[in-house]
Amino acid sequence: MKVGLAGQGAFGIKHLEAIRNIPGIEVITLTGGNQEATKEVAEKFGIPHYTGDLAESLKQPGLEAVILATPTQMHAVQAIQCMRAGKHVQVEIPMADSLADSEEIVKVQKETGVIAMAGHTRRFNPSHQWIHRKVVAGELKVLQMDVQTYFFRRTNMNALGKPRSWTDHLLWHHACHTVDLFGYQAQDEVTVARGVQGPIHPDLKIAMDMSIQMKTRGGAICTLSLSFNNDGPLGTFFRYICDNGTYLCRYDDLFNGKNEQIDVSKVDVSMNGIELQDREFFAAIREGREPNSSVQQVLPAMRTLDTIEKSLL
Repeated sequence: MKVGLAGQGAFGIKHLEAIRNIPGIEVITLTGGNQEATKEVAEKFGIPHYTGDLAESLKQPGLEAVILATPTQMHAVQAIQCMRAGKHVQVEIPMADSLADSEEIVKVQKETGVIAMAGHTRRFNPSHQWIHRKVVAGELKVLQMDVQTYFFRRTNMNALGKPRSWTDHLLWHHACHTVDLFGYQAQDEVTVARGVQGPIHPDLKIAMDMSIQMKTRGGAICTLSLSFNNDGPLGTFFRYICDNGTYLCRYDDLFNGKNEQIDVSKVDVSMNGIELQDREFFAAIREGREPNSSVQQVLPAMRTLDTIEKSLL
């Protein structure tokens, strides 16, 4: 399968590293912003074509699918551009930074019939997969999720410590992971969602601290704390309080309430969530089916984010 990648930054590189482990996939084109960096990444990963123009990439012979790991503000326009060109598309999280754009992506997917998926990695991390399988089997019911998403990011830098050309967002990017995961793990509709935010940063023009509360129709609740001001430890930490046990996810490690580690190494073919989501994307294309984390499936999370945004104080 011949595929393209748009985005030469930290997450684009993570996808390229993941694809190396997936048989039968050939990355034939790379679209990037900074052309010097794009050339460097293309040469490192043996990608024969690189450009600064997505339209040029979409014209490469035999191209079937594109993964978008570009700045959030470009996701909706580029996803629609790919679909209109007849290409399957995986859009990194979030698929858009507004509900209206998210709904437009879903509308165009229905019109074109291509596979369109959002990169909601938490659905694929083996630790969260382990919980999800227990929920689906009726062995666990999520009563409460307590989640902390913490970074130390007071300047506009990416995960590799390089300057960003865009500004990240606690709500539409980082909260999106947990908002979607909460509904996915609780297997229920979120009916209450609200948030408060701290002061707006004078240069970045975004809130650096945020607190979110959610509740499902069936009564499960979620508390999510997010910060760009936290000086370690960094990352996202999940506590699942269930009817039949408590579980803690720290990165890709899973522990029970007694702090005993649970082996999740055999949950899937890899411990790399990005690799697993990419495998799902390519498998859905080959099998002609809707992927887990399709744009339709994650649209409720985007509606919840819109509700939270309107509630922010």
